[in-house]
Amino acid sequence: MERWGVFPLEESRYWLIAAMKLTRASSYALHALSYMANQKGDKPMASHIIAQARGIPERFLLKVLKPLVSTRVLHSVKGPNGGYKLAKDPAKVNLLEILEAVDGPIRGMAPFAEDQGGVLNNKLENICKHAAETVRKQLENVSLSELVGRKAR
Repeated sequence: MERWGVFPLEESRYWLIAAMKLTRASSYALHALSYMANQKGDKPMASHIIAQARGIPERFLLKVLKPLVSTRVLHSVKGPNGGYKLAKDPAKVNLLEILEAVDGPIRGMAPFAEDQGGVLNNKLENICKHAAETVRKQLENVSLSELVGRKAR
């Protein structure tokens, strides 16, 4: 978390939120899924085609796609004409489910535990949890089709 912003909570109180930064894995997942959502038809796409089109190392892409299959964002099709395809309409896939599939749940946690249970840590923990919930709601409100600028099929 590289940048900090100060946001008013009330007139006389302020709190800090770290700017969100995508991991390389989640960024690759979003790029791969965006590429797939922009393709016509419902044919499975080979991972090497997606990797080449988006400049993603194929071995890393395969690791990123695996949890997306497990969470039913993607279908994996075996065989000579196999590959990956979206499991549902891009309008029904939101950014939260993509990011949490790849990186795990978005949680707000205060980084210091020296004063565990102390008043300051409890306040920081609540602020971080609130910030994480706000981020989760924002991500949940953006669909893959919106990300790529397409209307629902």
